[in-house]
Amino acid sequence: MTDPWVALEPGADPAERVRILRRAHETFTEAGTVPRPVRAVVADSWRRSARAGVGPDGTANVELTDGELGAYRSEHPLARVMPLFRELMGTFAADGEHLLAVCDARGRLLWVEGHAATRRQAGRMNFVPGARWAENAVGTNAPGTAVALDRPVQVFAAEHFIRRVQPWTCAAAPVHDPRTGRVLGAVDITGGNGLTHPHSLGFVQAVARAAEAHLALLAPERPAAETPRLTVLGRDEAYLVTGGRRIRLSRRHSEILVLLARHPEGLTGEELLCALYEDESAPPVTLRAELARLRGVLGPGLLASRPYRLTVGFESDVAVVERRLAAGAVTAAVSAYTGPPLPASQAPAVVRLRSRLADGLRAALIACGDPDLLADWAHSSWGEDDVDVWRALAAARPTAATRARLASLESELAAPAGWPHPHPHPHP
Repeated sequence: MTDPWVALEPGADPAERVRILRRAHETFTEAGTVPRPVRAVVADSWRRSARAGVGPDGTANVELTDGELGAYRSEHPLARVMPLFRELMGTFAADGEHLLAVCDARGRLLWVEGHAATRRQAGRMNFVPGARWAENAVGTNAPGTAVALDRPVQVFAAEHFIRRVQPWTCAAAPVHDPRTGRVLGAVDITGGNGLTHPHSLGFVQAVARAAEAHLALLAPERPAAETPRLTVLGRDEAYLVTGGRRIRLSRRHSEILVLLARHPEGLTGEELLCALYEDESAPPVTLRAELARLRGVLGPGLLASRPYRLTVGFESDVAVVERRLAAGAVTAAVSAYTGPPLPASQAPAVVRLRSRLADGLRAALIACGDPDLLADWAHSSWGEDDVDVWRALAAARPTAATRARLASLESELAAPAGWPHPHPHPHP
């Protein structure tokens, strides 16, 4: 068979690159084994890797070195559970000639420990502390893909996208902040054929859950049940859960809480007026009256003044989406996005927030090229007229229905001035 990686060189068509690599995997056999079709999770990861421009002969870049690495990981939340990782996995890694690895939310390896000879072998492919093993940097691999998908992943041998990694097998699971749900990174076990058993994935997943439980015990600042939670996505009027109460807020109170939750340092009355009113002509007394009513709704002690600020941290569904998006967990970010925040609000700061959040999600969706995620967005009420997403979906999954819808949108965009048509970059 012609070398399949020829079609994966820079400049080759990404879709063709993935098709050839998939055929190569389906026909790949090891001594004494039977060919097996590629798993869906791996095929999807290969597509993302190809679209990210990862080459089959690539190498991980070392982004953190020496003192920089030491300072970064000493302050990282996962440093607090490294003793637990070593206790649960250290002997297993050393005795089985495997490696224990821990990465951050960007896929950068913070710790790589275990069997000395295995570490030296891994070092030849830059599987070392400080190297970035994100999926969009080095292709399909367990820690990078686990962070990208926000789910446990096991990658066997030839399922790795880069050739030099294919002698290895690895299993990884994401670790979350127990209070906020934010992905902190992933814990990984990497080695040879001894890790091919499915139990390896269950083992590393159990270790990740144990780490989250341990972090919860180490962070008693405010129990999750007591943290006020604000729900604004897809709602014109927010819901606030605090002190055992579920409160439906007015639109103006919803806008004020969204802004104060995003500015824990507080906002002056003048700053709030500019953020809330389009014409900036509302008198300060109007805002003071709204804040007095909001203070009564929230109860004593939650809203302070000079500047106006919340006295405790609020969690919001907007912040969850933003954190997942910043960590590169596009699937998790899209799954948490249930619609634009306060879609009917015309408050200038809320309009900007809506636009930034939608633009960030759209850009991430188009860049990753996952047809299922693109389809979910394109068929939603906020994405049904999004021509750029429909173009990306037509490229990733060129069905007749998709091409027809795209043709209709492009026809409307090309209509004479004055005709009603969707904006090419709609902002929910």
